Amino acid sequence: MDAFPDVTNVQVQVATEAPGRSPEEVERFITVPLEIAMTGLPGLTEMRSLNKSGLSLITLVFTDSTNVYFARQKATERLIEAAGSLPDGIAPALWTVSTGLGEVYQYTLETDADGKRALTEQELTEWRIVQDWVVRPMLRSISGVAEVNSMGGYERQFQVQVDQD
Repeated sequence: MDAFPDVTNVQVQVATEAPGRSPEEVERFITVPLEIAMTGLPGLTEMRSLNKSGLSLITLVFTDSTNVYFARQKATERLIEAAGSLPDGIAPALWTVSTGLGEVYQYTLETDADGKRALTEQELTEWRIVQDWVVRPMLRSISGVAEVNSMGGYERQFQVQVDQD
């Protein structure tokens, strides 16, 4: 820390999963309403967003004198207020408190055949199961790993059919 002091600004990140929505839909129906709700937060100096298929990520940057937990509290209050303007089933959440010194690592699960043909929905579901039930728990058991987020593939879904006889 002496050689590389933490010069990270105070940030709060709001992540919202929106499965099945295009980046344009994510921006219009999720990111924009949340950005409007966050406008005017005490100490807010910058707001930027990233929209991907099924994911909205908003980064709120505050003055250096702003306490990160105060900023998170205010952002949470605004998220609660904004909940009514979001589509049903959409639940934004704050990411964990971290600094620029935290390591961010992205990886993919692949086979030799992945580049030669498109994977089927069944194969993508199987890869997601491996990620969620094997890889993620193993990574989370490593000291210093705060969070493991999954993207891609198809989440396994179970549906119950109820007879109304």
